[in-house]
Amino acid sequence: MASTKWGIVSSGKICHDFVNAIQALENNADHEIVAVAARKIASAKEFAAKFNIAKAYEGYEPLAHDPEVEVVYVGAINTTHLNIVKLLLNNGKHILCEKPLGMNVKETKEMLELAKEKNLFLMEAIWSRVQPSYLKLKEEIEKGSIGEVSHVQAEFGFNIEADRLNKKELGGGACLDIGIYCIQLAQFVFNGEKPNKVLACGHMNEDGVDEFGSGTFLYSAGRSATFQYSSKIEIKNEATIYGSKGKMTLKFPFWCADKLELSNGEVLEFPLAKAKYDYNFLNSSGLGFEAQHVRECLLKGFKQSPALYHSETLTIAELMEDVRKQIGVVYPQD
Repeated sequence: MASTKWGIVSSGKICHDFVNAIQALENNADHEIVAVAARKIASAKEFAAKFNIAKAYEGYEPLAHDPEVEVVYVGAINTTHLNIVKLLLNNGKHILCEKPLGMNVKETKEMLELAKEKNLFLMEAIWSRVQPSYLKLKEEIEKGSIGEVSHVQAEFGFNIEADRLNKKELGGGACLDIGIYCIQLAQFVFNGEKPNKVLACGHMNEDGVDEFGSGTFLYSAGRSATFQYSSKIEIKNEATIYGSKGKMTLKFPFWCADKLELSNGEVLEFPLAKAKYDYNFLNSSGLGFEAQHVRECLLKGFKQSPALYHSETLTIAELMEDVRKQIGVVYPQD
């Protein structure tokens, strides 16, 4: 079976980790990274040399026009996603785009609608959805291990000194960057059902983006989710799902957990592959599961991922927009 031929957009830290994870896969022959594109040719060439990638491009147009590239991983900053995704879709490329897919609901809708019109695969890269720990969590919930699930609690916080997170012009804001993981977990547990009520508050920095937020989602039948996130302080970074017969906890770091604590106290471990290079982010080896998932979707002819349907990407975008607007964050893109 032919390998899946990837193009990589951007040469930053997350793209480094994504390619490093692909090359660490046991079945890495299923994937071939054929080209990388960056704003500066020097960065693209350096990245290509490190990972033994044949082609390095300055700017994204040449990659979009490269007939060898089948699917593109977009790891550029948030504000550039819309234009890059449109460029790629208009040139017939399937896409895995880093989260958040869009800066707001309007951008997200535009990309999803274009993918549908072009009949191409587009997935927002919420890698949590394909981690073995998440698949096991869902299996245990469906088995009734903790009875009727009624509450999800999640928290994500570090002191993150990064312009891309703290500056509005770069699409910053902790909700879009890390709060999304808390929100998507609640949606994962409650099977994509939209909450009836969203309550949120938080603090903004001097640039007008959120650096702390907390929220409560109220669902039907007395179910709820609470979360808090911060780009200023380190908090527990775990998530617990509560049911009528017990609870389960996705251990630190919950968004890419390699440990799941069951209701009886047993901790299941999901070992991660060792890679050639050190990773920039926690448990980035898990990005390999995402690449493999995209390959499987493409082989089956899917245009949406069953792990994250377009309708759910849109709901998550709506919830993030609701949360950050209650805090007071407004982007030029709004």
